[in-house]
Formats: sequence, structure tokens, C-alpha cells
Amino acid sequence: MKAIPTAIPDVLILEPRVFEDERGFFYEAYNARTFEAVTGIVRTFVQDNHSRSVRNVLRGLHYQIKHPQGKLVRCTVGRIFDVAVDIRRSSPTFGKWVGVELSADNKRQLWIPEGFAHGFVVLSDVAEVQYKTTDYYAPEWDRTIRWDDPDLAIEWPLEGEPILSPKDRAGKWLREADLFD
Repeated sequence: MKAIPTAIPDVLILEPRVFEDERGFFYEAYNARTFEAVTGIVRTFVQDNHSRSVRNVLRGLHYQIKHPQGKLVRCTVGRIFDVAVDIRRSSPTFGKWVGVELSADNKRQLWIPEGFAHGFVVLSDVAEVQYKTTDYYAPEWDRTIRWDDPDLAIEWPLEGEPILSPKDRAGKWLREADLFD
């Protein structure tokens, strides 16, 4: 596995070592020792999540104000544009975002640490996203920032209007949201 830096130093793209031949492929999606050795990050993952969405579904930007979750995200079917937004007020990269294409073909993962909002849009007909979290889901602390916040100016690769959940339609602007210090 190799770690590829992004414009926000705390967010990393992880590229696995893939073994391919005429039978198909094999790779370790996660190994705690390798993750720590390559990234220098020590975390315990406590929950795995799996979603399936159709083209142009946009999920996010989600985070938990208490019990924040670090996330290790990958796309195992199709393609997504995955986004991490720094919402730590004291950070030099506060309000900045990183977007990365994750796909079944490139097998990349995105490490998003605690203190970030996370979202993605589906670029293929169907996509399945799997991600590990460092804390459990706590619905009472769940928050959403609007995907189209002009202060963030995320360049979503959309085909028309996104398909949103009621929760995502009701997201707050960054300037009104509960954030981390």
C-alpha cells in the first residue's frame, strides 16, 4: 500500500498493492499494521458501512459533532467522486475541500480524519461504497452541511440536478453549522 498526499495534509489517498493475473485480482483492502506503517496513523475501526446508490445520487456532507468519525472510504462497484471538507475552525485548511475519484477499477481508498465532513456523488450507473469508521454512528450528533454551499464551492462533477435525501436537502450552510474548534 502506498499513501498519496492531497492538498489537505490530513487527508490521504491510499493505493493498495494489487496482484492481477488471468484469474482476476487480489489485494488487502485493510491491514492495521500496514495502515499504521504507511500513514503513521493509529486508529481502531469499530464499524463498517455499505451503501448502494444510482447515478447522480449525492450523499453528504455528513459528520458527527460529538463522537466524530474518521473514515476509510472505498468504492467496490462503479465510480464515485468522494469529498472531504475540513470543518475544524482552528485548522489552517478550514473550509477547504479535497475531491478524489474512487472506483472499483482504481481500488483507491480515501482516509478522512475526524473533524471533516464527508460526501460523495455517484458517477456510474450504480456504485457501492464501503467505509470503516473510528466511532459508532450517533444519530443525535449527526449533522449535514449543504452540498452546494457557495462558501465551499465544491466542484461536483454532476449531470444535472443531484438526487438528494430529505436530510441532505435540509443541510445547513457552513457559516450556520455546528463545527469543531
